[in-house]
Amino acid sequence: MADPKGFLTTGREVAETRPVAERVKDWNEVHVPGSLLPVISKQAGRCMDCGIPFCHNGCPLGNLIPEWNDYAYREDWTAASERLHATNNFPEFTGRLCPAPCESACVLGINQPAVTIKNVEVSIIDKAWGNGDVTPQPPERLSGKTVAVIGSGPAGLAAAQQLTRAGHTVAVYERADRIGGLLRYGIPEFKMEKSHINRRVEQMRAEGTKFRTEVEIGRDIDAAELRRRYDAVVIAAGATVSRDLPVPGRELNGVHFAMEYLPLANKVQEGDLTVSPISAEGKHVVVIGGGDTGADCVGTAHRQGALSVTQLEIMPRPGEERNANQPWPTFPMLYKVTSAHEEGGERVYSVSTTHFEGSAPEEGQTVGHVQALHLVEVEFKDGRPEPKPGTERRIPAQLVTLAMGFTGTDRSNGLVQQFGVELDERGNIARDADFATSVEGVFVAGDAGRGQSLIVWAIAEGRSAARGVDRYLTGASALPAPIRPTDRALAV
Repeated sequence: MADPKGFLTTGREVAETRPVAERVKDWNEVHVPGSLLPVISKQAGRCMDCGIPFCHNGCPLGNLIPEWNDYAYREDWTAASERLHATNNFPEFTGRLCPAPCESACVLGINQPAVTIKNVEVSIIDKAWGNGDVTPQPPERLSGKTVAVIGSGPAGLAAAQQLTRAGHTVAVYERADRIGGLLRYGIPEFKMEKSHINRRVEQMRAEGTKFRTEVEIGRDIDAAELRRRYDAVVIAAGATVSRDLPVPGRELNGVHFAMEYLPLANKVQEGDLTVSPISAEGKHVVVIGGGDTGADCVGTAHRQGALSVTQLEIMPRPGEERNANQPWPTFPMLYKVTSAHEEGGERVYSVSTTHFEGSAPEEGQTVGHVQALHLVEVEFKDGRPEPKPGTERRIPAQLVTLAMGFTGTDRSNGLVQQFGVELDERGNIARDADFATSVEGVFVAGDAGRGQSLIVWAIAEGRSAARGVDRYLTGASALPAPIRPTDRALAV
């Protein structure tokens, strides 16, 4: 145990953020660099080393949290990094992006603020990179087997790294021009600088993983050809089809999916563009959707110089403490203030968009540009939102982003049809206990099989699918499988 009295003597401290007026002028990460190291050892000492560490159950990766808390408390960063990497390929991603269900399941959280598990995690990995403790781990020998991984998000990268280290020759196919999937083009730079992806990719290259960018399976290479080239295939293409809003005026210029808007801002930071073709500069911006993707749109709009930013959510405003029907150790729905919300804007709950209002089309155009959004307050009856009469109102909007989640894997490119894989009742790719699809030698990992989920679930899926592939290729596997395809989050 780190510090037997730590949870009694030390209060919770989290990462320090840079002043709002400073950070909205750049795209660097919002936290003060190095601000955690002076306090993180004491924070790790708040861990009680519980007899039954429920944080293990909160995290699908099964992270050895009490163990690396103990090492961090003792400032044995090399040992802490080893324990961290034992269950997680990319702790610098999860330490920045995961909503930390482990903290919701922390036993201390029953009656005190939970241990800052996420902050300890990111401190350990950042220290490990700085100390040179993160090195390539190439296999001792090759198996002679080949694997294609479709998609380079966290699930695809985790599967690829595990299979490469097991001795298989792995090629990752990515339809975008850079590796990373939504980590690269869906997550703004201020949440995670892309240098973290770049150095992991270089580590994987040194281990032997091969990367093929700007190759879309289903269009550039068909499924049959891919199956002929490789002994096994892992589909980790994500759930990238955005949920639409079919209301009058949806066709107006200036109404975009979040995943049309966010990647362009990242392209600017990569140096591919000077100015984003879809910019919030000088505009009233409305973000429809109250989740993390919506918050990413809010923070991006602030940095582009929006006149105003309003975020709409159809659900009621969550409470700031657990409801009785969301008991510990489940992951509760709480009112969440992200760094983007700290920077300004208005959040409106329990409202539904009725239609968009636009200008007359300019010469040569068939539709005009959005100018306003009409909404109405709603109340839920029998689980369905019902409009409240007399609550309609209009708000200005020259840019609207739709951030209402995702509905499944892209089928427009022919990937699903060409492989001929079966789908489950939710439209995801069906798989068995080994993450194998209905097609021989074809496996699925991540959101393509699970549906829209969290980054920790994606990495856990990638690791578990890698074990299934390894068993298929060799008859046995020593790779870990932290979850089963049927496992679900600790929630109600």
